[in-house]
Amino acid sequence: MASLRATVYGRVQGVFFRAFVQEWAEQLNLTGYVRNRPGGAVEVMVEGGKPNLEKLLGYLKTGPPAARVEGVKSEWAEYTGKFSKFKVTF
Repeated sequence: MASLRATVYGRVQGVFFRAFVQEWAEQLNLTGYVRNRPGGAVEVMVEGGKPNLEKLLGYLKTGPPAARVEGVKSEWAEYTGKFSKFKVTF
């Protein structure tokens, strides 16, 4: 188990990126959140099994069809268990 914080840059707001992340996170049994950040980036804070976190990180680098991901900054940390589900926050 681990935690992953990722910031996704590019054309990632207004293209259903948060819904895309939520769908994959739920399919991968991950908990945490996704939200838009000022300046056009998307922030993802997620916890779960490391193999599934690595899968999600791969999906973040691609994004949904309308997105254009220019970069992903990621940071790994210890699992905290503070999230009970995955949600989109505002």
